[in-house]
Amino acid sequence: MARLADYFVLVGYELDKRGSGDGQGQILQRFPEKDWEDNPFPQGIELFCQPSGWQLFSERNPPSFFVAVLTDISSERHYCACFTFWEAVERAQGHPRKGEEEEEEPSSLIQPAQLFAPKSLVLVSRLDHTEVFRNSLGLIYTIYVDGLSASLENVIGNLLTCTIPITGGAQRTISLGAGDRQVIQTPINDSLPVSSCSVALLFRQLGITNVLCLFCAALSEHKILFLSSSYQRLTDACRALLALLFPLKYSFTYVPILPAQLLEVLSTPTPFIIGVSSIFQAETQELLDVIVADLDGGTVTVPECIQISLLPEPLLHQTREALSMVLDPELEVADLAFPPSTVSVSSLKMQDKEIRAVFLRLFAQLLQGYRWCLHIIRIHPEPVIRFHKAAFLCQRGLVEDDFLTKVLEGMAFAGFVTERGAPYRAIDLFDELVAAGAKRMRAEEGNKQKVLRHIKELAELLYKNENPYPAVTMHKVQKPTEGCHLRLHQRPFPRLDEGTVQWIIDQATAKLQTAPPAVRAEKKCMVPSGPPIAAILERNGSAQATSARRLEVVRNCISYVFENKMLEAKKLLPAVLRAMKGRAARHCLTQELNLHVQQNRAVLDHQQFDFIVRMMNCCLQDCTAMDEHGIAAALLPLVTAFCRKLSPGITQFAYSCVQEHVVWTNIQFWEAMFYCDVQNHIRALYLESHEENHVAEEEPREEKSALEIAAEQRRLWPTMSREKQQELIQKEESTVFSQAIHYANRMSYLLLPLDTSKNRLLRSSGLGDVESVSNSFVTNSIAGSVADSYDTESGFEDAESSDVANSVVRFINRFVDKVCTESGVTNEHLKGLHIMIPDIVQMHIETLDAVHRESKRLPPIQKPKLLRPSLLVGEECVMEGLRVYLMPDGREEAAGGNIGGPPLLPAEGAIFLTTYRIVFKGTPTDPLVGEQAVVRSFPIASLTKEKRIGVQSQGEQCNQEVLQLRSCTFQLLRIAFDEEVASESAEVFRKHLHKLRYPQHVRGTFAFTAGQGPKQAPPAKAKDKSPSISSQQVADMFQGLAVGVMSLGHRGPSSTTLSKNLVKNAKRTIGRQYVTRKKYTPPSWEPRSGPHCPEDEDEISVSEELDHSTLTPSTTIKPSDKMTMSHLVERACCRDYQRLGLGTLSNSLTRSKNGPFRISTVNRMYAVCRSYPGLLIVPHSIQDNTILRISRCYRQSRFPVVCWRHSRTKAVLLRSGGLHGKGLGGLFKSQNAPASGPSQTDSTSLEQEKYLQAVINSMPHFADAGGRNTLSGFGSAHMSSADSSDKRQPKLGSLMKQVMGGKDDGPGTISRGGPRARVVTLSAPKGASAKGRESPRGKWGSIRASGRMSSYVLNMDIGSRLAGKDGLSAQHNGAPSEASFLRPHRASLYIIGDKSQLKGVKPDPLQHWEVVPIEVFDVRQVKASFKKLLKACVPSPRPEPSPPYLRSLEESEWLSQIHKVLQISVLVVELLDTGSSVLVSLEDGWDITTQVVSLVQLLSDPYYRTMEGFRLLVEKEWLSFGHRFSHRGAQTLTSQSSGFAPVFLQFLDCVHQIHLQFPMEFEFSQYYLKFLSYHYVSNRFRTFLLDSDYERIELGLLYEEKGERKSQQLYKSVWDYIERLNKRTPVFFNYMYAPEDGEVLRPYSNISNLKVWDYYIQETLSEGPSYDWELVQEQPEHGDEADRQDSSAPQTKRKIIWPCYDNRSRVEPDAISKLLEELHSLEAELGQAPERWKDMWDKVKASQRTEARQEASRMASSSLLMSSSLLPHRRSLGVYLQESSVGSTLNLSLDSDASSSSTPSSGKQGARKSTSHLYSQFQTSESENRSYEGTLYKKGAFMKPWKARWFVLDKTKHQLRYYESRQDTECKGVIDLVEVESITPGTHTMGAPKTVEEKAFFDLKTTKRVYNFCAQDVHLAQQWIDRIQGCLSDA
Repeated sequence: MARLADYFVLVGYELDKRGSGDGQGQILQRFPEKDWEDNPFPQGIELFCQPSGWQLFSERNPPSFFVAVLTDISSERHYCACFTFWEAVERAQGHPRKGEEEEEEPSSLIQPAQLFAPKSLVLVSRLDHTEVFRNSLGLIYTIYVDGLSASLENVIGNLLTCTIPITGGAQRTISLGAGDRQVIQTPINDSLPVSSCSVALLFRQLGITNVLCLFCAALSEHKILFLSSSYQRLTDACRALLALLFPLKYSFTYVPILPAQLLEVLSTPTPFIIGVSSIFQAETQELLDVIVADLDGGTVTVPECIQISLLPEPLLHQTREALSMVLDPELEVADLAFPPSTVSVSSLKMQDKEIRAVFLRLFAQLLQGYRWCLHIIRIHPEPVIRFHKAAFLCQRGLVEDDFLTKVLEGMAFAGFVTERGAPYRAIDLFDELVAAGAKRMRAEEGNKQKVLRHIKELAELLYKNENPYPAVTMHKVQKPTEGCHLRLHQRPFPRLDEGTVQWIIDQATAKLQTAPPAVRAEKKCMVPSGPPIAAILERNGSAQATSARRLEVVRNCISYVFENKMLEAKKLLPAVLRAMKGRAARHCLTQELNLHVQQNRAVLDHQQFDFIVRMMNCCLQDCTAMDEHGIAAALLPLVTAFCRKLSPGITQFAYSCVQEHVVWTNIQFWEAMFYCDVQNHIRALYLESHEENHVAEEEPREEKSALEIAAEQRRLWPTMSREKQQELIQKEESTVFSQAIHYANRMSYLLLPLDTSKNRLLRSSGLGDVESVSNSFVTNSIAGSVADSYDTESGFEDAESSDVANSVVRFINRFVDKVCTESGVTNEHLKGLHIMIPDIVQMHIETLDAVHRESKRLPPIQKPKLLRPSLLVGEECVMEGLRVYLMPDGREEAAGGNIGGPPLLPAEGAIFLTTYRIVFKGTPTDPLVGEQAVVRSFPIASLTKEKRIGVQSQGEQCNQEVLQLRSCTFQLLRIAFDEEVASESAEVFRKHLHKLRYPQHVRGTFAFTAGQGPKQAPPAKAKDKSPSISSQQVADMFQGLAVGVMSLGHRGPSSTTLSKNLVKNAKRTIGRQYVTRKKYTPPSWEPRSGPHCPEDEDEISVSEELDHSTLTPSTTIKPSDKMTMSHLVERACCRDYQRLGLGTLSNSLTRSKNGPFRISTVNRMYAVCRSYPGLLIVPHSIQDNTILRISRCYRQSRFPVVCWRHSRTKAVLLRSGGLHGKGLGGLFKSQNAPASGPSQTDSTSLEQEKYLQAVINSMPHFADAGGRNTLSGFGSAHMSSADSSDKRQPKLGSLMKQVMGGKDDGPGTISRGGPRARVVTLSAPKGASAKGRESPRGKWGSIRASGRMSSYVLNMDIGSRLAGKDGLSAQHNGAPSEASFLRPHRASLYIIGDKSQLKGVKPDPLQHWEVVPIEVFDVRQVKASFKKLLKACVPSPRPEPSPPYLRSLEESEWLSQIHKVLQISVLVVELLDTGSSVLVSLEDGWDITTQVVSLVQLLSDPYYRTMEGFRLLVEKEWLSFGHRFSHRGAQTLTSQSSGFAPVFLQFLDCVHQIHLQFPMEFEFSQYYLKFLSYHYVSNRFRTFLLDSDYERIELGLLYEEKGERKSQQLYKSVWDYIERLNKRTPVFFNYMYAPEDGEVLRPYSNISNLKVWDYYIQETLSEGPSYDWELVQEQPEHGDEADRQDSSAPQTKRKIIWPCYDNRSRVEPDAISKLLEELHSLEAELGQAPERWKDMWDKVKASQRTEARQEASRMASSSLLMSSSLLPHRRSLGVYLQESSVGSTLNLSLDSDASSSSTPSSGKQGARKSTSHLYSQFQTSESENRSYEGTLYKKGAFMKPWKARWFVLDKTKHQLRYYESRQDTECKGVIDLVEVESITPGTHTMGAPKTVEEKAFFDLKTTKRVYNFCAQDVHLAQQWIDRIQGCLSDA
C-alpha cells in the first residue's frame, strides 16, 4: 500500500517582493509540516507552479491544472499536481514601499485596473494518478469557491491519509468526506508503464516519422526538447516518449515542465528530455545540439551537427508499416473501387496500446536472444551479471549497425541488464514476448494481416493491464458552478487550520502502524531465455551454403598440414588465406584446430608450425572489429597449445608469433573472455555438486545453461543454512580468483613480445585510455587510480625490457583490479594478485629470452631462391638483388584480371640495379601459377617518375614501404620491400638509381660506361668549359679541308674559337670523302628524270652496299675505310644529296655551275649554326657571306636549307627555325616605303628575299621571263582529275583548310597591291583543329583580288587550294571533296609558319611565295600529353575508381597530336606533288619541323621506306639537323628539370600509323619501329645521345678511333646493331613488302583512323622487353634443357600461352619465320653452310617471279593473287586466300611485279598459281629441299619416247629427282649429282616435242649414262644448266 498524496501545499504570489522585477511565489501553507521519513519534501515547488514565472494579471483567468514532475537526489520521481486559480490583489494592503510609490506616480493620471495574483493548490505524490489529483484538487476548489458545507481541513486530511495498493490490479474506492466518490484502478503489473492516451496523442501531434526520429534520438542519448503552449501536453508527450522506450528506462535528466528560472539547464552537457513552454521558443533557438519537437506545430528540428542513427533495416520499414496500419487503417482500402462502408477505428485509448504493442514487438526483435549473451559471474550472495556486447552484435550480424551499438553502449541498456539480467525474478509481458514470440514474429514477417492480429493481441494485454475491470463505477465529484471564477467579490482562499489537519494525519498513521502489513508475495520464477541467436539467424543460411566449398578447402588444408603433406598444403594455402575474408571460414579454422588440439597433436614441426601460425595471423587480420572478439576468443586457447621444440627443454608456443594484432591490447576483449571463462567454471562448480547428489539419475538430460543453474540456486538460496551459504560464497570467490591468476598469465603471454627489447606490444592506441572503452558498468576507485598513474607515465616507447615489463604489469594490474572488484574478490586475494603479477611477467620474460635466442638459430623459412637476371656484355650490377614483392598495378591482366588467366602478380623476387637497367626477377606468390619466372625491367635512362608510397601490409607478408617506378618505355615497377630489407638499403637503392638516371655528364651514360666498370666514367674536363675550339685545331681543320680540293674560296670567320676534336674530325668529314671515292649507284627503281641528274657527275660514294653473299662485313673492308665510312654521320646528308641530285661537294667547292643548288661548307666550323650539320644545300646563286647574315633572322640561326627534292616536279622541301621578330618585319616590309638609307635590317631582309627568290628560281617551271607560274613541270597524271589511281587524293584546298583549322574568324587574306603576294592567315579554333572535325562549310579565306586575277582559271587540282568561296565539305573519312571555286594562281613557295609568329605580317606585292600560318602544339603540350598517355596505358592502382581506359586515352590528346602532325605532313606532300616548294618553319626548327619534314620525305619518297633509307632519313633529319635528344630525353643532371618530351617517339608513332595503313610499302616491320622507340631512350647506344653533330664531334663520337673497338659485342651505334641482327634473323623485315614504283602515300589522319600503338600496352613478363636481343635469345634454351632432364613427365606438344606473360611471336612465330627456322635447323643437321635468310628470300622471290611469268602466259584466265583494281596506295594485306582446283591454298605475295598495276604482263593479269607451292617447298616432312624445280622433257631409255616430267634440283641431298607431275609425291627416279661428269647443249632428236627450239636441248652425262633433256624455251634451258652447274661447283 502507498499514500495517494504525500504533501498538500498552498503556494501564493509573494506580494512583498513585487517591486523587484519578476515576481516570486511563496509557500503559504503545507501539510504535513514535518517531512515524512521515507519521503522528504521536494524543494522548489513554487517554481514549478508557475513555470513561465509569477506575474500579476489584469483579469481573472479560468483555473488551470497540470502535473509537473520533480526528480529528487535518489532518482525518485515526484508528481506535482498544480491547480491554479486567480485572486484579486488588495491595493490598500499596508503601506506601499518607497519604490512602489515611485513606480505608481507617473501612471497616476490613469486609474490602474485591479490586478489578480495566481494561487496554486499542489499535491505532491510518488504515484501518477492524474485524474484522481485533478478531481481531488477540483473538489477542494469547489468547496472554497461555492462555499460548500464540508470542512476543507477534513477533506485535505482525508486526502493525505488515503492509502491505495500500488499494483496488482485492485480497484479502490475513496471518499474525501464531501459527499464524493472516486474509484482508483491500479495496474496489474507495475513494470509496464501506464500511458492512457498520451502515446496516441503524441503521434497525432507529430506524425510517424517524427516520433520515430525522437525515439531513436532518445535511445542514442541525444538531447530532446518539447515545446508547447500547454503544460499538460508537455507532460503527456514526455510520458508517452518514456512509455515507448519500455523495456528500457530513461536514466538521464527528465523534466516534462521546466520553469523559466531554470532555462540554463538546457545547456547541460548530458542528455535530457525536457518540456518548455513555447513562449520561450526564442531562447531555445541558440541551442546547437538539441533536437526540438514543437507539439503545437507538429515539427521536429534536428540541428545539422547531429546525426541520429535510425533503426536497422528491415526493422525500420516494418515498424513504419505497422504504425501506419494502426494509425491510419483507411490507408489500406483507400484505392479500392468499393471500399467497405465502415472501417473500424479503435478508440483513442486502444490505439494508444496498439502503438505501444508495435514498439514492444520492435524491442523484442532488436533484443532477441540477449539472454544468451549474459555472463553470470557470481550467483551468491547476489547475482553479478555482465552482458557480452561484442558476441551479441556479432551473432546477430549487426556489428556494423550504428543504432544497436549505441543502444547497447547506453545507460538505459546498462540498467536493463542490471534489472532484467537476474535469472530468478518476476516476469512480465516483454520477457514472454522475447522468449516465445521470436518464432511467431519471424513466421508472420511480411504478412500484414497476421502482424496486425499480433499487434491487437498485445494491445489487449496492455489495455487490460491498465484497466483490469471493464465496468468502472462512476466517479461522483462536485464541480464548481459555471463561470464562478469571474465573480467580482470572491473572498481569498482561507488560511487552513494546521492543527486539525495534523490531527487527522496522526490518527491515520497510528491506525496504520497497528494494522498488519499487507505483504503481497511476488511470483518469482526462472526467466525463460528463448531460442539461441543461432536459431534466430538460420534464415541467413544461404550465405553459408555458398561458402561450403571454401570451408572444405580450409578443412583439407589443415588436415594436409597435420598429415605432413606439405606440398598439397602449400597449394591450398593461398586459397585458405583468401577464404579467411569470410566469417564462416574463420570459425571453421578455429573449430578444426581445436579438434587437433583435443587429439593431442599440438606439438608441430617447423613447417607445420609456420603454416598454422600464418593461418592464425591471417584469420585475426581479416577479422572485423566486433567479430575479432569471437575469433580471438576461440584462438586464445589454441595459441597457448600449439608449439614447436626449438631445442631440448626449449619450446616455442604459437602465441609468440601472433602478437601483432590490436585485439590483444583491448581490455574489453580480455574482460569478455575472463567473464566467459568464469561463467563456465561456476557452472561446472554447481554441475559437479549436482551430479554428486544425483548419481542415480542416469537418464540423459539436456545440458543446463549457466543462467538456469543460477536460477535454481537463487530459488534454493533462502532455504539453505548459513554455513552452506558461506561455503558456496567462498567456493565462487576462489573460482574467480584462480581465473584471475590464469588470465594474468595468459595476458603476459600475448603482451610480452618475443624480442623483449622491442616494445611492439603497446604501440596500439587502446591501452592509454582503457576505462573509457570498457564495456563493464561498474567502475571503482582502485582501477581509477591505477589508470591515472598509468596515464601519467609515458614509458611505452622506450626500448628497455624493463619498460616493457612495467607497461605489461600495469596493464594486467588494471585489468585484475577491475574484474576482481566487479566480481567480488576479497581484498586479501587482490593484494596477493598484485604481488604475484610482476613475478609472472618476469618469469615469462626469462623463458622468452631463451626462446628468442633459439628461434634466431633456426634456419629461416625457405623463401624462394633469388633468380639472377642475365646481363648484357658490359652491363654490370650496381646493387645486388634486394628481396621485394612486385605488386600488381592498375593493369589487370597480370593479376588475372577481367580476362582471367593466372595471377602472376604479386610476385616475390628481387630487384637488381645494373649500370643499364632496373630488373625485377622472381616468381608469382600464388603457388598454383607454378614455377614461372616473372621478369619486368626497363632501362634506367627511361625512368620518368619515382614515387614512394607509405607502408603497406600485403596479405600474409608484412612489407615495408612501397616504391613505384614509372618509365617512358611504358612500364611500371611497383615494388614493396621485404621485411628483411633494411630501410637503409632501400634508401641506398634510391640514391644509386637517381645517380645513374641523371649522370653529371653524358659520358656517365651506359653507352659510354659499358664495359668500363661502373665507377670509371671519365669526368667531364673541367677546363673545357666553353664549347669553343682552339686555333691549333682550326689550322688542322683547314688543312683537312684543303685535301683534294682545288681552292677554298674564303677562310671563314675568326680562327680562334674551335676545338681539337672538331678539326680532326672536320678533316675527315671533307678530306676522306674524296679519298675513298666510289661510284654511287642509286637504287634501280628510283625514277631518274632528265638532265638534272647527270650520271657522269663526280660523286662521292660512302656507300656500304656490299655484295650480300660475302659472309661478314669485317672480312671485306679494310678496318680503316670501314671506320671512316660507317661512322660518318655527315655521310648521311652527302649521300642523300647526291641521290637526290642536289649537287656534290666537289662541284660545290669548285663552284662548277651544274645545278641550281650547291653544297655549302659555310657551317663547316659550326660557326653559323651550332645545331646544323657541317654541309648544307643552298641555292647556287647565294654566297656564303650572305648566308651568315640571313641566319640572324631565324631562331637559333637555323636559316632555310634544302633537305629534299621531288624527283618529278623538282619542287624542293626546305626547313628552318621560326623567324625572329625583326626578320619578319624586314621580310614583309613594303619595299616602296621611303628609306633614309640602306640600314642593316633593310639589307638583311633584301638578302632574305633574294634567298627565297633563288629557291623559287631553281624550280624548272619558273621559266618565262616575267617569272609567272606556268604549268610546264607537271606530269599528265596530275593534270587529269579523272585519274583512277588518284581517287582519294585529298584536294589541296580542303587540306589547307583542315590544317589551318576550319572556320575563319575574320577577313582571311590581306591582299594589297599586286596580284602575286599572298599571305593567307587563318585562325584555328582549338577544338576543331585538335579533334580533326572539319566544319563542312564556311569561309576560310576571302581573297580580294585585283582585276585580272579572276580571269585565270587553272587546273582543278592546283587551284582548289586557295578557293575563295570554297564550299568544301569534308567526307566522313577525312578525305575532302572537290572544291567548287578555283584560284587562278599557285604560289611557287609556301612557307608553313607558326600562326603566333606571323601576326601583323604585311604581304609584299612582288614575291612568289605565300605564308600558311598554322597552329601547332608546343613541347610543353607533348610532355603533358605523354604523361597522361603513360597513365592511361600503364595506370597505377587507385583506391577510387579510375576513369575508363578509353576516356583517359582521349583526355591525353596524344592521338590528336598525331592527327595534327599527319595532317600537316599530308598537306606538304600535296603541295610538293603539285610542284610548289615548301619551307617548313615552325618553332625552333628542331621538334615539329623535324617531324613534319621527315614524314613528308617518308610519304613522298619510297627510298625512305627501306631500311637503309629510313636509317638515312633519321641520321639526316634528326641527328645531323640537331634534334635535341639529350635535352628532350632529360638524359643528364642538367636537363633533369626540363622533363621528358618524346618528340621522336611521336614521329615513330606517326610512321607506325602509316605502316598500318600501307603494310606493303615498308621494307621494315613494326618491330623495327618498336625497337627504335625503346632504344632511343635506353642509352644503350650512342646514336641518340647529345643534341647535335657539333656536340658529338666535340666528344669524339662522330668517328671512332682506330683501336677503340674493344670487343665485337659492344655496338656503339644502334644502326650497326640492327644491321648485324638483320643479317642473323629477319625480325626487322616486313614479309609483305611489295612496293609500287614512285608511290606517294596519303594516309588518313582522322582520329577514327588512328590506332593505339601496341608498343604502349603490351608486355611480356616471361622475359622482359624483347628489344635487348641477346638477353631474350638466351632464355628458351634453358627451358629445353629442363624439359630434357625431366624425361619422366609426359612430353606434350601443347603450349599454353598466357596473356602478358608469353611472347606470342616466339611461341607461335608467323609462317615464314617458322619455315626459315626449320631450314636453318635442317642445314645444321646436314652440316651445310647456312645460307643467309635474305639470300634465301631473294631466291624464293626470283623463282616465284619466273613461275608467275610462265603461268601467266600459259593460263590467261587464272585466278588473281592481287587484282589491280585494288587501289595501289592502300593494299593493306599481303596474304590472300585463294580457291583453286586443289582446294584452298595459301598464296603469299612476296613481290608484286606480276600483279601491280604498273606492270601488267602483256595485257593479261599475272596469276601465280604456283605460289601455292611455296609451302610444300619448305616442308621438312617430305625430307627434301627443293632448290630449283620445273617441267623438263626427258627422253626415255633406249627406244622410249620423250615425256614431260617435273624435275626437282635438291642442293641439300645433291640430287636431281623427277616426278610424274607437279602434284605427285612419289619420286619416279633420282640422278645423283656426284656421278655427273658434264652438262652440254644438246641437239634436236627424233620424237622430241615439235614446238621447242633447238637451243632448248641439253645433255647430262653421268658415269652410267647420258640423259637427254629439253626445256620449254631457251631461257629456261639456260637456267637449268646454270643451276646444275652451280650445284656441281658448290660440291
